[in-house]
Amino acid sequence: MSVKEQYRKYSLITIILGLGLLLFLKMTPFMGGILGACTIYIMVRDQMLYLTQKKKIRKSITAIILLIEAILCFLVPLSLAVWLLISKLQTVNVDTATFVDTITNLADWIRRKTEYDLLSKENISSIASILPGIGQFLMGGISSFAVNLFVLVFVLYFMLIGGTKMEQYIYELLPFSDNNKKHVMNEINMIVRANAIGIPLLAIIQGAIATLGYYLFDAPSALLFGFLTCFATVIPIVGTTLVWFPLAAYMAISGDWPHAIGLLLYCGLIVTNIDNLIRFILQKKMADTHPLITIFGVVIGLSLFGFMGVIFGPLLISIFILCVNIFKEQYLK
Repeated sequence: MSVKEQYRKYSLITIILGLGLLLFLKMTPFMGGILGACTIYIMVRDQMLYLTQKKKIRKSITAIILLIEAILCFLVPLSLAVWLLISKLQTVNVDTATFVDTITNLADWIRRKTEYDLLSKENISSIASILPGIGQFLMGGISSFAVNLFVLVFVLYFMLIGGTKMEQYIYELLPFSDNNKKHVMNEINMIVRANAIGIPLLAIIQGAIATLGYYLFDAPSALLFGFLTCFATVIPIVGTTLVWFPLAAYMAISGDWPHAIGLLLYCGLIVTNIDNLIRFILQKKMADTHPLITIFGVVIGLSLFGFMGVIFGPLLISIFILCVNIFKEQYLK
């Protein structure tokens, strides 16, 4: 290869990498919608091929049909869940006197034990300064959710229209042999499907079991905390503990020690172990993914991609391991 050809080649690579990085950074706010579209595309891909190739239905009509299916089966339930959570939070009735007494008693107990004044002016000022930020974060999250839903529907339609060409284009770009390309594509398909089905299923089961415990032990706003428990299942390591442990602590501070201890034992022994058991069964049945890949993948994915990182974080680590194994097999042996 001549010097001029090398110059053109590496200059083109530099331009591609630079523009790719720039586009990725600018598209980060919409990454949830884009990754959501990729997830739903993988889920409905077989239906698209069946309707277009077997039934000979036009691609545009098939895309609209599957888009309606995705909206009814995925987006409407998700939007309804978010709306129910917001409406429930708005109707929560807090006994102000009891709440103030609880905080005061807790502050007195901490002051007696540690000589630290929880209700000092500095602490109250710090809490007051944080509250507006929380409100802005929640409003920004709701706005981002709505925008990403629109992006998801828009991108998914064009992915369905040009799905075959898109897959062929990506397949040709992969820097592997044909056999390894099939392994990579199968790994992507398997992990995305496993997480897209398994994570919501785990959240529903664990949330239902936790909600039952909240009702049994007379926890306040049992349905609301059960709903929050569903969402907490996606958080690695701590998971649902973020919901039921503070709830049990609040009940104990309020003086309801029997129910607080009962809820603590129920959630610690049943809810937590059900999480591990169901997660293990689902991973073995669907993708046979090592638990550490799931844990670290979720941690990394949430920081990179937001909520959709729950699905694509483990995929990222699995593809990395697969690439290392391909390199080892081809070049180190």
